[in-house]
Amino acid sequence: MECRGIMLTGGILLLPVLVFVTSLLFWPGVLLKAYNWYWRRRLGLGVRYSHSGSYRFCYFSRGTPGETTPSLLLLHGFSASKDMWLPVINFLPKEQHVVCVDMPGHEGTSRTGAEDYSIQGQVSRIHQFVQSVGLHERPFHLVGTSMGGNVAGVYAARYPSDLSSLTLVCPAGLIYPTESKFIVRLKELEQNITQEKSIPLIPRTAQELEDMLKLCCHTPPRLPQQVLRGLLANRLPNNDFYREVFMEIVGEESRHSLQDHLHLITVPLQVIWGRQDQVVDVCGAAVIQAALPHTQVDVVDNCGHSVVLERPRKMAQVLMDFVSAQEVCDAKSKKLS
Repeated sequence: MECRGIMLTGGILLLPVLVFVTSLLFWPGVLLKAYNWYWRRRLGLGVRYSHSGSYRFCYFSRGTPGETTPSLLLLHGFSASKDMWLPVINFLPKEQHVVCVDMPGHEGTSRTGAEDYSIQGQVSRIHQFVQSVGLHERPFHLVGTSMGGNVAGVYAARYPSDLSSLTLVCPAGLIYPTESKFIVRLKELEQNITQEKSIPLIPRTAQELEDMLKLCCHTPPRLPQQVLRGLLANRLPNNDFYREVFMEIVGEESRHSLQDHLHLITVPLQVIWGRQDQVVDVCGAAVIQAALPHTQVDVVDNCGHSVVLERPRKMAQVLMDFVSAQEVCDAKSKKLS
C-alpha cells in the first residue's frame, strides 16, 4: 500500500513535468503564450477589452491614474503585441498607472482593413481607444517604439491637448541621412514586392526568424530551437496580415509621416535610441532634435532597435526620469503663474 502511494505521488509530481516537456516538443507556441500569461499575472496586469462602436481594443493595465504623475500609454511596434512591454513594466514603479494596447489588427484588437493600418488610420483608432477608456480626461504621457513611435509622434501632432509629454523610441517615419541595413534592403525590395519576396521583418522560417533577431538586436538572444519554433508558430498564421500592414506603413502616405508632422509637436519630447540600431539609424535622433531643439535625447550604447527587449531596465529608468522632470517643471510653472 505504501509503495503504491509513493508511486501515485510520484505520478502526480511527474505529470506537470510531462505536460511541460510535451508542450515544449509539440506545442511550443502555446507554451510561450502561457508564459506571457504567467508574466502578466505576476506583474499584476489584467487583460481587458474596450469598444468604440463595433471595433474592439485589447489592452492590459495596472494601477490607477495618480493626482500628479501622468498615466503612461505604451504603443508597440510592427508585428509585436502589448506583451512586448512586459520587460519594461517589470522595472516601472509599482504605483505607476500604465496601459498597453494591441495596435490595430494586432493580437486581440479588431482586424479590419488597410484604411486602419496606415499611420493616420492607426492614429485615429488609438484616439478612439483613448476616449473609450477615459485616458483623455487627464493629460497622459505617450510612448511609442518603431512603428508605434511613428504613430505616437503623429498622435502628438494631431491631439496635443491629450498629452502631458511624449517619448519616441527608435521611431520609424523619418527621413534618415544615413540609411540603415534594413532601409537598404527595403529599397532593394520596393520596386517589386511580391508574395514570394522575403521581407526581413516577416520571417517564414526559423532561419529567417534568427536573421530578424540579429537585425533588431545588437546582442541577439540565444534561443533554443524549440523556443524559435514557438515564436515562429505564433507568427506564421498572421504573416498575410503583417504583409498588408507593412505595405501600408512603407507606402507614400505613411513612410515619412513623423517627419511631416514634427513641426506640429508642441509637448515636451524625449527620444530614446539604440546606438547600434540596424532598422532605423540612430541619426534619426539628430533629425528630430534639429526640428525640435528642446528634445531630450537618450542614446543607449551597445543596443540595437529593440531597446525595450535588450535594455528594459535602462529604458524604464530614462523614461521615468524624464516623466519626473516634467512633473517638476509643471509644478514650477504653476507656482509662477
